[in-house]
Amino acid sequence: MPLQKVRFADDVPEVFRASLQDIRRELDVPAEFPPEVVAAALKAGTAPRLPTLDRTELEFVTIDPPDSMDLDQALHIERAGDGYVVHYAIADVAAFVQYGDPIDTETRHRGVTLYAPDKRTPLHPPELSEGAASLLPDQVRPALLWTVPLDARGESTGVTCERALVKSRAKLNYAGVQQDLDAGTASESLQLLREVGKLREQLELERGGVNLPIPDQEVVTSDGAWSLEFRAPLPVEGWNAQISLLTGMAAAQLMMKGKIGILRTLPEARDDLRKKLGHTAKALGIDWPQETTYAEFIHGLDPQVPAHAAMLAACTVLFRGAGYVTFAGSVPEHPQHAAMKAEYAHVTAPLRRLIDRWAGEICLALSAGTEVPAWVRDSMDDLPKIMEEAARRENAYERAIVGMVEAGLLKDQVGSEFDGVITDIDDREPNRGIVVLSEHAVEGRVTAKAELPLGKAVRVKLVEADIAKRSVTFELIP
Repeated sequence: MPLQKVRFADDVPEVFRASLQDIRRELDVPAEFPPEVVAAALKAGTAPRLPTLDRTELEFVTIDPPDSMDLDQALHIERAGDGYVVHYAIADVAAFVQYGDPIDTETRHRGVTLYAPDKRTPLHPPELSEGAASLLPDQVRPALLWTVPLDARGESTGVTCERALVKSRAKLNYAGVQQDLDAGTASESLQLLREVGKLREQLELERGGVNLPIPDQEVVTSDGAWSLEFRAPLPVEGWNAQISLLTGMAAAQLMMKGKIGILRTLPEARDDLRKKLGHTAKALGIDWPQETTYAEFIHGLDPQVPAHAAMLAACTVLFRGAGYVTFAGSVPEHPQHAAMKAEYAHVTAPLRRLIDRWAGEICLALSAGTEVPAWVRDSMDDLPKIMEEAARRENAYERAIVGMVEAGLLKDQVGSEFDGVITDIDDREPNRGIVVLSEHAVEGRVTAKAELPLGKAVRVKLVEADIAKRSVTFELIP
């Protein structure tokens, strides 16, 4: 499920630091890496298993947030007749980490990289994830090189995945790339990223797929007052995401054809989610006609509009229930990711997500027509449970941080009244539910003396905003 990240415009205020530490203790967020894992990472970084294929002539670049050093992906796009060829280099973690070694054992405990406003809790030791294995500029690195030819409409016409040496030419950030594209000074490869990204977005819309441009929440202080603002993703972030999605779909097709793999799946959204999200849209003053589908509605939202940004954050509920399915010998009965309206696999973030290492090895073997490594076959059925636990912790971490920030935003307004809409009611206790405030786009628990009026505009009073408990609670004003 896509996650909403909280950022602070300045340094994290002291009032939140103790709460962030409490959250990490409660959720058993890993601390520093054990000495033996750091030692193994240092050793592995000096002697990776290097491929013989050299593709360092391709002028790859990475595009990430400015402070990112764990660079999984490097991109190069070129024209081919009336179509395109996408070259996508993915960090080759298996060149440094072997199944059963101390690094592998530790990463299977962590599952994913976790993000908080004050620190990053990495999946791999920084000696690898931000050093020897990262696709840093001007460094020759082992990578899984995906080559995906596209036709004039942006449809994939084939795929290969092979180990290769690559060399990134520059570490770029989204704002800088967007500025260069808007000014007409971007490289041909980046101009093609925009071209291909738009084509892929159109294909996504045509098949009814949804890719949420989740806005970040940013806490801003001015003259001692707090405000919570949404930072809309730039268009280039969406185009870059389309290349990752393209690669994940190509990987899934390899797996389906080879009848072995690990797919990311999601069942169709329940009807009650449409009703709940409809109430949220009403609370935010957004029209959602009954005949408009999820995909049409979401594609029509502008993340630069604050109410639309809040709506996109609420729509992450559509991705609940996503999981992984492993298979060997026959394809799964329900292989599709419902939000994407396609089969899909996670293969593009191995420095930050455990399962991508296994999925990458499967695709390498299938592309070459060789046997999938025994260690992959023998251990891949353990991964869905590992990733489910990692996702539970990741989602709880994100929810706790958002709750902490919302409580901080409102902590000085206990007793104040607000306008909102009841978006959900407890099935067992209909006098309890969820209210979304119209002004702040804050979601909180609400109680009443009688049954709550689902979907109706209401007036509520704030009765609790506790940073330590990450709790915001209201009561209905009759």
